[in-house]
Amino acid sequence: MNSISVRHLLGIKDLQETDIQLILETADRFKEVLNRPIKKVPSLRDITIANVFFENSTRTRLSFELAERRLSADTLNFSSAQSSVKKGETLLDTVNNILAMKVDMLVMRHASPGAPHFLSKHINAAIVNAGDGTHEHPTQALLDAYSIKEKLGRIEGVKVAIIGDISHSRVALSNIFALKKLGAEVMVCGPKTLIPKYIDSLGIKVSFDVRQALNWCDVANVLRIQLERQQGKNIPSLREYTLYFGINKTLLDELDKEIVIMHPGPINRGIELSSDVADSAHSIILQQVENGVAVRMAVLYLLAEKIGR
Repeated sequence: MNSISVRHLLGIKDLQETDIQLILETADRFKEVLNRPIKKVPSLRDITIANVFFENSTRTRLSFELAERRLSADTLNFSSAQSSVKKGETLLDTVNNILAMKVDMLVMRHASPGAPHFLSKHINAAIVNAGDGTHEHPTQALLDAYSIKEKLGRIEGVKVAIIGDISHSRVALSNIFALKKLGAEVMVCGPKTLIPKYIDSLGIKVSFDVRQALNWCDVANVLRIQLERQQGKNIPSLREYTLYFGINKTLLDELDKEIVIMHPGPINRGIELSSDVADSAHSIILQQVENGVAVRMAVLYLLAEKIGR
C-alpha cells in the first residue's frame, strides 16, 4: 500500500490529491469491515489515541471514538470543561501532560484557528485536526467527498453548491479545498454578509440566489447558521434567512432535475432545511454519518503507519 505524505492531518490544504485518493480507497476497505458481523480489526492495537476536545462535539467525537475502538486502539477522552485548563493551564502544558502517559496520537478540536498547527511544531505525537475554529475540519470534508463518490460514482466534474454560513464555517473551507483537488466544480451561496471577501481568490463560483445555486448544482451541501461564532448581526433574523435561503420540498420540486442534499450537522430543522427535505430520498445525511467512521478509521490507520519512522 502507498503511504500518506503527511505526519499530521492538520487540514486539506496540506494534502496532495494522491493523499485524498489513498484515504478514500482505504475507507472503502474499512467500510467493508464495518458491514461484517464482527466490526473490529486489530490494526491499531499497540497505539494509544487521546481525544482532546476543547469545544463541544457530538457527531465528530463519537465518530472518532468508534473508529478508534473498531481499530482496537487504546483511547483516552479529554474534555476541557472538567480539566485543569479551567485553572489556567496552557494548551501546550495540557497536551504535554497527556503525552507523558505514552500517547501516540491526538485527535484535537479547538476554538482557535491554527491551534493544531501550533502544537505540531512542539510535540512528536501525530495530530488529527477535528476542527479548529472557523479554519478547517478536514475529516468532515473527506467523508463528504467519500459520500458524494459513493452516491454518484465520481467526484470529478460534479457540481457542488455549498449553501449557508460560509464565513463562520470550517466545513466550507475544507470542502472547497478537497473538492477542487478532486476535480469537482464548486459554488458557494448565501447572504453577502456571510460570504467572506477572500472567496474569489479560491477560484470558485459565488451566488447570492439559492434558486440559482440549486438549478446549477448536482449536490447541495447545506450549512447551518453558526450563531455561536458570529460577533455581530449578520442577518436581520432567522425567519428572513429561512425565507430567502432555506431549502424546502416546494423549492426542490420546482427543479427540472434531482439533486443530492447533504448536511454536516447539527441540522437546524425549519431554518436551513425543512424536515421533508432532510428526511427525503434526496438526502444522504445519515449516510454521511455512517461514512464518517470508515473515513476516520482510514485517516487514523494511515497516520499510525508514520509513527516511529
